Amino acid sequence: MSISSDIQNMIKNRRKGYTLEAPFYLSPEINALDIEAIFGQHWIFVAVEPEISEPGDYIKVDIGHNSVIILRDDDMDIKAFHNVCRHRGSQLCDDAKGSVGNLVCPYHQWTYDLSGKLIHNAHMGDDFDKNIHNLKPVHVGNIAGLIFICLSDEPPADFEVMKRSMEPYIAPHQLANCKVALQEDIIENGNWKLTMENNRECYHCVANHPELLNSMYEFGFGYQPSPENAEKVQEFRDLIETEANRWATCGLPSEEIDLLDGCATAYRTQRLPLEKAGESQTMDGKVASQKLLGSFTQRNLGGLSFWTQPNSWHHFMSDHIITFCALPIDAEHTLVRTTWLVHKDAIEGVDYNIERLCEVWRATNKQDSTLVERTQRGVNSEWYEPGPYSPYTEELVEKFTNWYIQRLEATLENPEFIKKQAAANAKTVPIMVCR
Repeated sequence: MSISSDIQNMIKNRRKGYTLEAPFYLSPEINALDIEAIFGQHWIFVAVEPEISEPGDYIKVDIGHNSVIILRDDDMDIKAFHNVCRHRGSQLCDDAKGSVGNLVCPYHQWTYDLSGKLIHNAHMGDDFDKNIHNLKPVHVGNIAGLIFICLSDEPPADFEVMKRSMEPYIAPHQLANCKVALQEDIIENGNWKLTMENNRECYHCVANHPELLNSMYEFGFGYQPSPENAEKVQEFRDLIETEANRWATCGLPSEEIDLLDGCATAYRTQRLPLEKAGESQTMDGKVASQKLLGSFTQRNLGGLSFWTQPNSWHHFMSDHIITFCALPIDAEHTLVRTTWLVHKDAIEGVDYNIERLCEVWRATNKQDSTLVERTQRGVNSEWYEPGPYSPYTEELVEKFTNWYIQRLEATLENPEFIKKQAAANAKTVPIMVCR
């Protein structure tokens, strides 16, 4: 793709400590760059293991113009392939999810087994070599049941650092032994970066998220110290220390890890106390499912939060897990997928009620969607100009935008990208005249 000099200068001259210039949220050209440089080069969260629990189970994920199939093979391994038949390019799977014995192209019935190997193709002659026409694989990463993919030929190697750091935090919740209680998609009328910026701060929480703050302390996500909040802040700090010691005796690490900025595979985690009963992210702070996860016997284990750049956030409690995946649709629309998980043996209507399980984040998602849409409308105005981040409550937002700009800069400086851009700039399309 060809990137204009105006866009390159905007990336190079981005003002730190301020929101991005309007074209970053509006321009189809920048959105195409985001797809290539961010979603095409980095590890993207796409699913959880229980979505593909049996051999042949698959999900389809669309990232820009690319479509990927993630499936469970006959050996129970997780594989991913480009959703493109090696014959004439037809997509193999249209449905968002399903279960198959083999992957059969609807066009000419070329058939691939669950390892991606071409096993049937009619009318290609005796000399046809099946072995060079297998499905093209996509890199897969798995962190204690959270599934990531990377479209790049050479994915960032520091994924393994995140994996080693995070598995001790996530593994006790035994995500693979959960089931999906509910999955909901929202189309937010805003650029994907506005979705992520909104997620990375709680500056807006008091005014907009009454349901969420029934169980979550806003102090855990950035605040400005003042005489008015000094006593409450100290109480919160003392509570963190007390609870961290108790969680440690349960084998649950809680220390903050913040690597949201400065590395290719960027992430942050921390286990924090919850309000009221302190058990779960529900309206009364009590568990939403009576069947606890893993081998937990205590309900009040706080909430483990896990954020990854560029597109996910997750919350783990004693009784349920919530995962969030954000994917760009175009410059001004974003898919946000929320998945609620409970223990695989939990019985709906007995151990949990769907409405109670989901009411907090259903309300929060709707409120966030409105905020993102309002901001998108604002940046569309000719009077928009970048505004300053709060150093107290929006530090994580700035880390997101810093990371984003750093990754664009790295792409623009990559010799392979420079070569591709030169070729795109030099390319001319001849006009064919038929007589």
